[in-house]
Amino acid sequence: MSPAQWDLPPELCCRPMAFVALTGLDVVYNAVHRAIWDAFCANRRADRVPISFKVLPGDHEYPKCRTKRTSYEWYIPKGILKTGWMNKHLNLVPALVVLFYELDWDEPQWKEKQSECATKVEIVRTSLQGRNTKVAVVLIQKKTPLPPGEDVMASERAAALCNACDLSGKSLFVLPHTDHLVGYIIRLENAFYEHAQTYYYTEIRRVKSHKEFLNKTTHQLLFVRHQFKTAFFSELKQDTQNALKYYRAAYSLIHELRTHETNILEIKTMAGFINYKICRLCFQHNTPLDAIAQFRKHIDLCKKKIGSAELAFEHAAWMSKQFQYFGDLFDEAIKLGLTAIQTQNPGFYYQQAAHYAQERKRLAFQLCGGPEANLGYPAPDPLETPTGILDFYGQRAWRQGHQSIDPPDPEKEKGGILALQGREKEVPHSELIIALLSNAVAQFKKYKCPRMKSRLMVQMGEEYYHTKDYAKALKLLDYVMCDYRTERWWGLLTSILGTALRCSYLMAQVKDYVSYSMELVGRASMLREDQKSRIQKNVAKVLKNEPPEAEPDCDPSAVKAAQALWNERGSQASGEDLILEVQDSVPFVQCKARFLHPSFHLDVPVQLHVFLLTDSPHPVRFSKLCVSLSNQDYNQYCVVDSLGQAPAQEDMCLVPGRTHRYSFRFVARPEDVGKKIEITGVDLMLGSENGRCIFLNWRGGGGDAASSHEALQATRSFKRRGLEPQISVQLHHEPPALNNEMYCMMVTIQSHEDIVARDLKLTAGLKPGQDANLSHTTHVTLDGSKMCDDSHRALLPDIPMGDLQPQEKMEKPLSIRCSTTGPRIFLVHVAYTVDTCIEGRDIVCKCHKDETVTIETVVPFEVAVKFVSTKFEHLEHVFVDVPFLLMTDILSMSPWPLHLVTSELQLAPTMAAVDQPASQVEEVVLQTGESASECFCLTCPPVHHGTTGVASGQYVMSWKRKSANATIPVVNTVITLPHVAVETIPLYVHADLPSFGRVRESLPVKYHIQNRTAIVQEVEMSVEPSDAFMFSGLKQVRLRILPGTEQDMLYNFYPLMAGYQMLPLLNINLLRLPAVSGQLLRRFLPSRIFIKVTFNGPANSGIESGARCWSYPSLILTVSQRRSSKVLRQKMGRTVPLLCPPSPNRLSRR
Repeated sequence: MSPAQWDLPPELCCRPMAFVALTGLDVVYNAVHRAIWDAFCANRRADRVPISFKVLPGDHEYPKCRTKRTSYEWYIPKGILKTGWMNKHLNLVPALVVLFYELDWDEPQWKEKQSECATKVEIVRTSLQGRNTKVAVVLIQKKTPLPPGEDVMASERAAALCNACDLSGKSLFVLPHTDHLVGYIIRLENAFYEHAQTYYYTEIRRVKSHKEFLNKTTHQLLFVRHQFKTAFFSELKQDTQNALKYYRAAYSLIHELRTHETNILEIKTMAGFINYKICRLCFQHNTPLDAIAQFRKHIDLCKKKIGSAELAFEHAAWMSKQFQYFGDLFDEAIKLGLTAIQTQNPGFYYQQAAHYAQERKRLAFQLCGGPEANLGYPAPDPLETPTGILDFYGQRAWRQGHQSIDPPDPEKEKGGILALQGREKEVPHSELIIALLSNAVAQFKKYKCPRMKSRLMVQMGEEYYHTKDYAKALKLLDYVMCDYRTERWWGLLTSILGTALRCSYLMAQVKDYVSYSMELVGRASMLREDQKSRIQKNVAKVLKNEPPEAEPDCDPSAVKAAQALWNERGSQASGEDLILEVQDSVPFVQCKARFLHPSFHLDVPVQLHVFLLTDSPHPVRFSKLCVSLSNQDYNQYCVVDSLGQAPAQEDMCLVPGRTHRYSFRFVARPEDVGKKIEITGVDLMLGSENGRCIFLNWRGGGGDAASSHEALQATRSFKRRGLEPQISVQLHHEPPALNNEMYCMMVTIQSHEDIVARDLKLTAGLKPGQDANLSHTTHVTLDGSKMCDDSHRALLPDIPMGDLQPQEKMEKPLSIRCSTTGPRIFLVHVAYTVDTCIEGRDIVCKCHKDETVTIETVVPFEVAVKFVSTKFEHLEHVFVDVPFLLMTDILSMSPWPLHLVTSELQLAPTMAAVDQPASQVEEVVLQTGESASECFCLTCPPVHHGTTGVASGQYVMSWKRKSANATIPVVNTVITLPHVAVETIPLYVHADLPSFGRVRESLPVKYHIQNRTAIVQEVEMSVEPSDAFMFSGLKQVRLRILPGTEQDMLYNFYPLMAGYQMLPLLNINLLRLPAVSGQLLRRFLPSRIFIKVTFNGPANSGIESGARCWSYPSLILTVSQRRSSKVLRQKMGRTVPLLCPPSPNRLSRR
């Protein structure tokens, strides 16, 4: 039988659409009609209604309708479904016939045209006699019609035309041929679709009406037929949900039929049709699990319905097609958006289809014989029918319509079976299998199933081998063998190699044949020893230009052709060299090459060993062994040649099971010091110049697919090292380094060589390979007396040091400046040359010694700056021309003592000093954690209007380590002082009073009130009483102060108690500026004073007798020459008060 018999009919696989016939259109000679037809059928989008249009002539003969049966009492069905029924309703019997007629409402010859149209409609109805097909008329008009109800003539003539043609108003349409033709066509399609829906609904009811006349005794086939027809009409009606329901009912009914030898093929065929429809609709409804469940149920129900044992191959063919078509449906659904997974994808169904195709091939060979068998084809042909097709799906041609259990004619049955077997012999089974396997491989590759893909590719290769397409078979098998070698499936690999060996033999491919033979003889092969021995002998024949013996299980006719090819190859093979890359296979010779050590000094010869081991049954003799290195100048020292070019170290015959070692030795060149020399390959030559020469090439240090490459990788290279340096390098320094200082490092080099170390060169500085920013912030110099700048580099290369005698010592100071903090790795590299002799050769050896050190750079100190008032109160802002204090606190963070050389205050133009600022920490030494402070009295001159903040200036610290030499330059650290907010004040008040008073002694106090505005200020002053003082003066007064002038108020306070006492509170109110509070003005006045007990002893002397009044309260200076105030307070246990000098504008040290 031809493969096409098992293919599904195209009308079953297509999407059923309503069939509408269009008549009255001349699409060949009438341009208007052609445009209308193109609008119907061209560029149909998915959103348009599913209708199949066909242009037919007006007198077209439609299929005749059979006489309606009124009773089924004596009716015996001859089959389930006729072969032409689906095609008839898809392409022959329309649901609607549309007559196109050119007629305008204002046609002058209206009566004649109306009569002609009615005649054409009657002709269509006559050809559809007995059918329920609808008829509609479309009038092609040149003008655009008016809206309904406005054209009275059109309404009257439309009614008259409907009466003449016996049409309802819904079956008459008007089609204006205007610019909007496509829009009118789409509206017509929707109307046609409604008429078609009505037709198919009527057909479904008509089929269902037959059910009441049926009985389950003799009409079981009709139950299946009617359910199928109802489902098919539902599909035409686009009611897929009901279609699926009717198909499921039909599937259940068909398996209730009693099966026997004569109807089993028909039952399976129809079951396959209905299963295809169910699965297709399930995928269309996006319920793939239902489709898979239905298909599994279908296979379980049908897989044992084999039928005639003589035609068992038919069942295998049918099963293969079932899996193939389900795989096609699954793949189509995936293309439309369904998501598949690795364990459930179309590849498994294509694989099963290929499996049953292979089973079909086996059964066909078993039942029909091989290609050479001649069964004899019966005459006349029992498979031929008068019409060329069968009446019912799934029936035999020689007994159509027969539903009895026993065949009607045993002789015809025997002839039919013989004809089917004869046709089965002509089927190209291998092509079918290969196509299915190819589909499965594509799916498994898509869903990343490598092992399934490899397995199926092996089967494809075997099928190509059976079809004698050895080139394709060899290509597939060679691709798959790499995977099986990697995963070490030696049994599978042996089987594949056997097939590949046969292919290469039959094609006389010498290189492939030798390669596969060597692997089959090797240790990974699972062949018996006698088989390996035969293959090795064949390899020996190939090396001698003799044809090998034929491989077992080869086609005898192909063997004869192969022997002729081998003889031809032998005559053309003189001097032929074959190179086999055996790194990725498992040949019968194992090779491992390694250096004796991973590195060699320059004065030690390099030693290289090559180990060879054969796994073949017989000894193997080779002609040449050579090792290739990355430096080809050394290859001449690594050769073993039996032709006398280099003496062989031992017999060049490899005995099975015995490891042979070949050693090589050479002296490396001085210019290769520090370079890596690798083994790039090992070549072993088999054969001789008289025959063929085969070179086995191992990349790298040998090994193969069955070896552990990690060990080989570690020993296949060596690094050439220079002589061990016999010098010592010591670094003397005091870490950590301080930021921006000139850090001193002394490099001491001492020679321990027995001879002079010549051309000594020093490279010192920041080690390369670190953060790029470090190279911009690190500077190295040999001159430590000058501060480094950005022109100095981070690494000083090749500083000449001259020659160094044995045991001689040399020192070199380095100065390093690091402008940022953090760790840095510094390198000291000392290179020199010495003369030495290696195996009688005088060479100059370059030696070097590296020392690295990590130096942390830290901040030497921290400076805190703050602004305070003359009463040491913190200031958020300062006032114009009002004195305030700038205090700096220096905290040592250095682990080494810091020598503060001096300090300098560089004020901005917006700041002014009350007196000339001088350093108060000069020559101070701070230990770790100690601090020193400075205090400067400043004022802020008037600023421009609108300015809120001004710059203060810079504070410069000059310092270095206490332990640094006198030549080390001083480091100047610049601290930018913060900006300060500036405000103006309308009235400035300050007081003159002594630094202390005595109990019951007069204490004169003078208040100075200064008007800093441009207007006269009215000031109201009052002094509040105090328990600690009596006073004389104006208790309350109101006065006027002219612009820019100052008013003095004098009071005599009389202290009553000793100790720190609150002064009487002075309240000041500005009547013209009520927003200025008295509290703001009082912040410039002293609030307390120290009152001493009255002294009744000798006359006061020293500080007390010589004290003078000052306009500011006493200050406590916290800076000494060599210790901070914190240290002083810790050591003395008390605060040291320092009296103010006569000048009111300066604070100095004691």
